[in-house]
Amino acid sequence: MAPSLGRKGNQIVPATKTAAPTSVAKLPPAVHEAIAKMAALQAQALQQSTWVGDKFAAQSRAIHYGEREEATIHGQATVAEAEALIEEGIAVMPLPFPVAAPDEVN
Repeated sequence: MAPSLGRKGNQIVPATKTAAPTSVAKLPPAVHEAIAKMAALQAQALQQSTWVGDKFAAQSRAIHYGEREEATIHGQATVAEAEALIEEGIAVMPLPFPVAAPDEVN
């Protein structure tokens, strides 16, 4: 009787991956309209806001504590930085759609 041993690593046949769905169910027109409105509102808000990049947390604190003139800003922050800002009572929120830095936009 032969022992029941697994195959060597170089003899194992890789399992076939299940294919990811290639199509998505059609969304109702109301969903498309809502997304378009949200994108337009975000674009409008960003036009009235100043990009501060990765200095968002520091700039938010400076505005909150009166060290800088009050202004609407947007930029990048890590999850930890955002949580720290919220714990300090500084109102922040993520944008619903990704934003590219002004110098990265064509």
